[in-house]
Amino acid sequence: MKTTELRQKDVAGLQAEVKALQKAAFGLRMQKATQQLNNTASLRNARRDIARAKTILAEKQSAEKSGK
Repeated sequence: MKTTELRQKDVAGLQAEVKALQKAAFGLRMQKATQQLNNTASLRNARRDIARAKTILAEKQSAEKSGK
C-alpha cells in the first residue's frame, strides 16, 4: 500500500485499513506456522504496511486534535 493512497483516506477509513491489514498479517502468520507460506517476505511487507498506516493515522488524529 502506498502512502499516497493512505493519505487520501479519512480517520475512519484508516482505522478500517489497519484492521484489515492486521487480519491479513494474522493469516500470514498462521500460514507460516503451518508451513504453508511460500513467500516469507510477505510477512515483512505486511508488518511495514501496518506501521505505515498506523503512522499516518496518528498524524491525522493529532492534526484533528490540534485543529480543534
